[in-house]
Amino acid sequence: MKIGFVIDAMIKYYAGDVRRINHFLKVYGFAKAIGEMEGLDGETQNILEIAALTHDIGIKNSEMKYNSAAGNYQELEGPPEARLLLTVLNYDSELIDRVCWLIAHHHTYHAIEGIDYQILIEADFLVNAHEDNLSAAAIHNVRTRLFRTAAGIKLLDEMYF
Repeated sequence: MKIGFVIDAMIKYYAGDVRRINHFLKVYGFAKAIGEMEGLDGETQNILEIAALTHDIGIKNSEMKYNSAAGNYQELEGPPEARLLLTVLNYDSELIDRVCWLIAHHHTYHAIEGIDYQILIEADFLVNAHEDNLSAAAIHNVRTRLFRTAAGIKLLDEMYF
């Protein structure tokens, strides 16, 4: 399956919400780059890219149900929406399960398990640091606490330091 179909489905899902669309496209771009720079195998790279595109799919329902886009609500509401979207696109159940697991944990930063998870966290932070206007001290703190890949650290340093 071509990644363009996931991008199209996510743009339809967030039709009219350009800010959210731009966010997931930027996270996708960083995740793709970091994954390639780190030399991921094809299957892991594909999972990572799909997870990057769909990681915030739970925001819409979180805002409707809880009037909040808080990470814990995204982790709860995202997997069912992603499972539906990816099933319609005919992805296999193993890939869907891993993507849904990543979505269900993308705001949980302790015990990061798997290179796809690590890179998703780093890619999301690279975008959030700018979008949330974080201070240099806050970015440095996250660099020390969360970043582990050479490619992610390189991009973070080149962008912010």
